[in-house]
Amino acid sequence: MQADRFETQPTLAGPSITVRPALGEDFEAVFMAAADPAVWAQHPSPNRYRRQVFKTEFWDSAAQTGGLLMVLENQTGQCIGSSRFYQWNPADRSVVIGYTFLVTRHWGGPTNTELKALMLEHAFKTACSVWFHIGSNNRRSRRAVEKLGARFSHERVTEAGGQPHVVVHYRLDGQPRGP
Repeated sequence: MQADRFETQPTLAGPSITVRPALGEDFEAVFMAAADPAVWAQHPSPNRYRRQVFKTEFWDSAAQTGGLLMVLENQTGQCIGSSRFYQWNPADRSVVIGYTFLVTRHWGGPTNTELKALMLEHAFKTACSVWFHIGSNNRRSRRAVEKLGARFSHERVTEAGGQPHVVVHYRLDGQPRGP
């Protein structure tokens, strides 16, 4: 992979999950994973469990960036969440991992760690730095990236659901392992 290019939609396989690009026909499967209000309770857009909000604020925005990935449970083949790579910056060789969610039955276990390990392994084939953008009140996600070794960098006010909110930025540095 060339240093000026980053593949935002890889297929990544681990022991218990597979991450692959989401296609148009995957909307229902991804939405079903997202349709639980608890998933979005700490998110700046807590109504994202509603079909229309999910479609416009999550699915359609992902289609514009071209990086939507779905997380499949290997044992059942069921979609259990989503994540994405975005904002590849070839000048400083950085990329963002974000918009990650998992169904609640996979909270607090090894799934998020496996997901992030797969994504970080892929990212560090090309990138020197990986950023995580997290709603400031999302304590669960903040703790998860801190456990990975990511460090708080700064915060920025952005908009979600038509409302301003604070997003915290965490950074994890590594060494590219690819050609």
